[in-house]
Parts: sequence; C-alpha cells; structure tokens
Amino acid sequence: MIKSSIYWETIGITAKIACFTPENGVAEYHVMMQVEPRDEMFKEQFTRLKQGEELLMNEIDNAIVCTKKYFVSDSTNQESFFTKDTAFIQQPPLNGSKIGVWLYITQGTSSYKHLWSMAMTHPQGSCYEQTKEILEAYETLLGKNNASIADNCVRTWIYVRDVDTQYHGMVEARRENFIKEGLTQQTHYISSTGIQGIPANPKAIIQMDAYSILDISQDQQQYLYAASHLNPTYEYGVTFERGTKVKYGDRSHIFISGTASIDNKGNVVHVGDIVQQTLRMWDNVEALLSEGNATTDDIAQIIVYLRDIADYNTVQSMFDDKFPNTPIMITQAPVCRPTWLIEMECIAITEEYNEEFRNF
Repeated sequence: MIKSSIYWETIGITAKIACFTPENGVAEYHVMMQVEPRDEMFKEQFTRLKQGEELLMNEIDNAIVCTKKYFVSDSTNQESFFTKDTAFIQQPPLNGSKIGVWLYITQGTSSYKHLWSMAMTHPQGSCYEQTKEILEAYETLLGKNNASIADNCVRTWIYVRDVDTQYHGMVEARRENFIKEGLTQQTHYISSTGIQGIPANPKAIIQMDAYSILDISQDQQQYLYAASHLNPTYEYGVTFERGTKVKYGDRSHIFISGTASIDNKGNVVHVGDIVQQTLRMWDNVEALLSEGNATTDDIAQIIVYLRDIADYNTVQSMFDDKFPNTPIMITQAPVCRPTWLIEMECIAITEEYNEEFRNF
C-alpha cells in the first residue's frame, strides 16, 4: 500500500491517497479530499473541490470512479449543487469547510460485479416505516440482479436524522427485515455503520448506502468478531457484524463497521474522556483487523465521527500522529449511544492469495 498526499495550492485542495497496486491486476485508490476553508460561500468551495477531482483524475490513467460520497454542512440548502444520483449526507467536515469527499477509484475493471447503491430514502412515515421501505426496495433491486441481502450485501451505512431519538425505530425495522431474510445470530448479519446523518429531504429520517457483490460466494466472506475486545452485537439488541473480510484470488478487502469505545460485555468504556475513548476504539479496530490477518498499515481509508466539535483538535492531532498518511475524514456525527464521544470505520486492503477464488 502506497500512501501519499497532494496539495493544489492555487485551489486550496488537499487529497490524501492510498493506492493498492498489485504486480498484475486492478489497482485500487481510496482518496479523501479536503477543502481549505476560505471566506466564501458553499458554491465557491464546491467549485474548488470539483476542480480538485478533475486534477486527481488526470493523475490516474484509465481511472474508473466506482463510488464517491460527499460530506456537507447543510444538505437541504446545498442539494441543488448535486445531480440526482450523487451521494451526499449532512455530516459536516470538522476542518472548518462546508464540504469534503471520499472517492473510491480503480485502475482497470474488476472481474466481479460490484453494486454501490447510494442515498436511498423513503421520505414518508416513521423512522421504522422508512427503514422498512428502504430495505424492501433494496431487496427488490438485488432480486432483479439474482442477488439477495443475505448472500451478496457486504456493507451498509444507515444515516439517522436524530440518532438520539430515532435510532431505535431503525434498529427494530432492520431486525425484522433480517429475520425475514434469514439473517440471525446463528447465520450472519451485515457489516454496518448506524450513525447520525441528515438527508436533504426534510421528511427523510433515514438514508441508506449499501455495497453488494453480485457474484460473490458465501465462502469468500469471513466475519470478524474480536471476542477478546468486543461482544456480539445481538447481545445489546442490534444486528450487524463488527467486520467482514472479502477474499479474492489476489487480495482481500476488510470492512470494519462503526467501532467505538466498548468492551466485550457491551459496556461503554471511559465515559467522558475523549482521549481514552479514542485509544480504546483503536484497540478494538486493531483486534478486528488482526483477526482478518491485517494491521493498521493496511488501512486504505478512515471515517471518524465526533459528537462534540470541541474535541476535533485533540482527535485530529491523535490521528495525525498514528495515521500520518492515511486518507481520513473527520465529521460531526453523534454516535448511537450518547456516552460514546467518537466512532470510526475503515476499509483495509491486504495482499493475500486465495487460489480457490478468481482475482479481483
């Protein structure tokens, strides 16, 4: 994994880039682009960011943008700047700007069929009803591709407008849906992040992004538990996997779900202490990665969610020291338990050979 940074001074854009380049095969890039705050409106920041994206694409020959997600400061008022199929969520970047973006780019075409379904909403009814309708619509979409949530969905991101009051409705609807789809504690769940995020439509309480691999086999997926550090999620009433490893012939991908300062009994650890919560969160992530034969050096991107913006400078300094060259986005987004001050998720890529599977 090669990690680098580009700063385009004239437009005030920084791109942190992680590149996985095998000797033969498809190269992968994860990029976090940040806007240097200036005394200007959203339009000007958005224009500069798009210019940065164009410059980035010029740096990568035959680049294919597989997915990208924008983090914005006011989704409702900024919606008009985005096309209908663009993924964005109100989780303000905490560097003082109004917008940032995560891009996932490949150099070459994968031999697998990957489906990124972004910004799904159903802006009618309660949190429970909206979640139920979104999941059912996603099942229909997968069914049209001869796929299912149980067999093919690797990762979801579920954004809740007010996580402190609305999270329970999402959890209940997801649990019921999973039971219907044959997903139980005896089978498996889906790696996920459930976090506060505000959709553009004021009536939308829930927004979901999802990633499925349409032609993956079940034995290519390994679920990560790190039982020495974390407890099974069903023990405290939620239904997601801590992490999922996807094995290919020439590499593996590891998707770590939203992870916070929790112990293996399901208790929040270090209540009120942002430094110690960050350290415990890192320990938990490292334990999950280790179970998938990976380390923090293999991390290609990180998204960090903070409840209190006043903790930003402390957390940024800690991440800069531990992950100096890793693409990271730090946003304001309260976690599902009020006493959790911080949560992170990440994607890792490892060079690994699995002869029973075809290359990525």
